[in-house]
Amino acid sequence: MEVDCSNFFQQLPIPDKFNEKNDKICAFVNQHKEAGSKVVLITSGGTTVPLESRTVRYIDNFSQGTRGSASAENFLHHGYAVIFLYRNRSLEPFSRHFSRLNLLDILELADDSSATQPIIVRREYEGKMKTMLLKYKKVMKSGRLLSIDFTTLNEYLHLLRASVLSLRQIRQSAMVYLAAAVSDFYIPKDQMLETDKNLLIRKAQEALKKYRHQLVIANVLETRKQTVVIVTNENNKTISLTNEQLLDGVEIEEHIVPELLVRHQQMMAEKCNETNF
Repeated sequence: MEVDCSNFFQQLPIPDKFNEKNDKICAFVNQHKEAGSKVVLITSGGTTVPLESRTVRYIDNFSQGTRGSASAENFLHHGYAVIFLYRNRSLEPFSRHFSRLNLLDILELADDSSATQPIIVRREYEGKMKTMLLKYKKVMKSGRLLSIDFTTLNEYLHLLRASVLSLRQIRQSAMVYLAAAVSDFYIPKDQMLETDKNLLIRKAQEALKKYRHQLVIANVLETRKQTVVIVTNENNKTISLTNEQLLDGVEIEEHIVPELLVRHQQMMAEKCNETNF
């Protein structure tokens, strides 16, 4: 049964630059429909809810966008086209690796006494910067990454809806990966997803029944970078990193994304068989 959300969205004002962003999303999806590409929509970062029309005060939701930006890189590595719907100024693919650094600390002036001496990358950052720059340029040249920013919950909801509506045309070749920490003020408190590890799986299973999506990547805030549980209607699968892997810089998204790719491929095959039958 489909839920009609039109009345809800009619009450939400159209955000600034919505039409421009929607046009970009539609063009991106059309491009990859023609190319036969698989496309994933990834949401990332937190949302704000203004408390007044001329916003001075607002309620914010903490999220740096680590999972979303890291997952985007991994999907791109595996050949997907990515619509990256992210909170303005949260982490982005590739540049996230330098987010804790001051840009001016990475750069320096060449050893040249002239007034036009060039700017160069400091030696200790040169290797990583070159690696990320090459990956970024390759992705952008291929046209497989579209980044669309939002700030408020209103913007997020409108852009999420627009993205999903556009993706409907490529059907099973699309995936929706919701990693944003949404300020869920439209959800009654007794229906919010718990972060208590003793209730997490049960709440995830209840969410699957209510919203009828395929899976939930469940985690507790304190251990989200080391352990997650992929919860489906059929079973649960835990993905964990060892302490040694964490120290070596392994990111759990490197294990989450391949798991999702296998499941997406299986779903596409099942839908294809149903169509042929």
